[in-house]
Amino acid sequence: MDIRKLRYFLAVAEEGQITKAAKRLHMAQPPLSQQLKLLETELGVRLIERSGSRKIKLTAAGQALRIRAEQMMALSEKTVKELKDIDEGSQGILPIAITASWDATFLPKKINSFHEQYPGVNFQIWEGDTNKVEELLHNGIAEIGIMRIPANLETYETVVLPDEPIVAAFNSKDACVVKADSVRLVELADKPLIICYKHEDLLNYYQEVGLEPKIICRHTDVRSMLAWAVAGLGIAIVPKSAINVIPSNNLSFKEIIEPPLRTMPAAVVWMRNRYLSAAARNFINMFSNAKQIL
Repeated sequence: MDIRKLRYFLAVAEEGQITKAAKRLHMAQPPLSQQLKLLETELGVRLIERSGSRKIKLTAAGQALRIRAEQMMALSEKTVKELKDIDEGSQGILPIAITASWDATFLPKKINSFHEQYPGVNFQIWEGDTNKVEELLHNGIAEIGIMRIPANLETYETVVLPDEPIVAAFNSKDACVVKADSVRLVELADKPLIICYKHEDLLNYYQEVGLEPKIICRHTDVRSMLAWAVAGLGIAIVPKSAINVIPSNNLSFKEIIEPPLRTMPAAVVWMRNRYLSAAARNFINMFSNAKQIL
């Protein structure tokens, strides 16, 4: 039972008439009828019943074969697609899991660069905390994760990403409280702050100098933090790459210089000893040529 015979059978089953199926397959009716008879002989069952109106009806065996044939054809097409993907990596869907803050500040720019080079690749993006990203990687739902450097490097292969400065995002009307282009954390201690859950360094610094910061919100999403700042609810403490996340004339950014805070180390992560599509490998290659692979 070969793929060609199954394709003929499915055409007949879908059209409900051998004549229409032959036209669809660009072949004469007698050879198609002969192929169906050969398939029935090979399987030892009747697959179709013919009526005087030239319409056909699938037998119980024919109905069962139709389901299996559709599955087999889909698997065949998927296999061909995977082989082409292995060879080129120019088509397909790339599933990526990412923690919230990196989704806002890091991923859009990288995906734009990748999409310019591989316009035939589309994306599926899942967002969550580190545990969720690891779960999606382990279950094979995502091929690539972008998150903090994992502790278990025996499980993952990792390309370390560069850290970046942390800045303070002010509503433009409030930016005058700090006249310089940079700011010290002590100057912000009595101001309403919107911080990310990961900013342990900020909290540790205030504790060391004996100050109690006025934190009005802890958040995981940089875009929402900036929206709060635009609304004048507080000063958002965000990575420098967040400057262009939401276009607004009502935001002013100042670099934090004392102490000079930086983002926590993060990485592009994938499972060791597991198949990676060519699209995933191409995506990783944007970083691996210049960065350290653990």
